Amino acid sequence: MLEEVGCDYTLEYVALKKGAHKTESFKAINKMGKVPTLVDGEAVVSEVAAIGMYLADKFAPGRLAPALDVPERATYLRWICYGPSVIEPGCVAKSSNWEFNAGSAGWGTWDEMLETIDAAIGEGPYLLGETFSMADMLFGGTVGWMMAFGMLPKKPTWEAYIARLEERPARVRAKEINAKVAAEQGL
Repeated sequence: MLEEVGCDYTLEYVALKKGAHKTESFKAINKMGKVPTLVDGEAVVSEVAAIGMYLADKFAPGRLAPALDVPERATYLRWICYGPSVIEPGCVAKSSNWEFNAGSAGWGTWDEMLETIDAAIGEGPYLLGETFSMADMLFGGTVGWMMAFGMLPKKPTWEAYIARLEERPARVRAKEINAKVAAEQGL
């Protein structure tokens, strides 16, 4: 997200295996000890969808985030939140064989979720048609992650969508940065 918005930033490695995210100093900025956590001056933002919305609105309004007064903003907000609020819990519920009342769960049924992902990706190339947005990074990131770990089926249209996202120059740069950090940390 930071590479895509094009802002200056400093990436700080948090050694999860050593519990660095659960230290008092880290929990002082994020009580749950979760990553990622964005610190922008005095603003602290956690939760990946909130971070994405913050970055797009602050550094790329009209480019990665539709303006507040256009109809596309509603679709953008829906898909930017869909990954963490529907796909993630839906996949965990399915893989853990949870028994639940689909009408009471915010993610509904497995089949409805899959049909909704199909509809969102549609003909593409992006969630907002020809316009790439922060919603693609978050929704697509979740779909790609879940497919990589076998928690979502690998459908040709989904794989083509993820491939388009993976080819973006900012994504390529981010993967290179992450690989360098992983190598430096011996991961």
